[in-house]
Amino acid sequence: MGVCNIDHSQESVVKKLKSQEEFLPEDLTEKLYHFLDEDRSQETLNELLHLFKKYDLASKSEQEERDGQLTALIS
Repeated sequence: MGVCNIDHSQESVVKKLKSQEEFLPEDLTEKLYHFLDEDRSQETLNELLHLFKKYDLASKSEQEERDGQLTALIS
């Protein structure tokens, strides 16, 4: 994953999560919403948005890799 130079708001990250929700594992989606109930650092928000971006277009193996990165990020 490349580095994103744009700072994303918590609201835009939640909006992106909602747009990709149907493609993410249900249990992970619930954990992500719970994680985003609290304020997060700009770095974390940017990383989350980058992992959500075009998730639906990623291959199954790429989605699984992102799932692992998302799980590690919110743990």
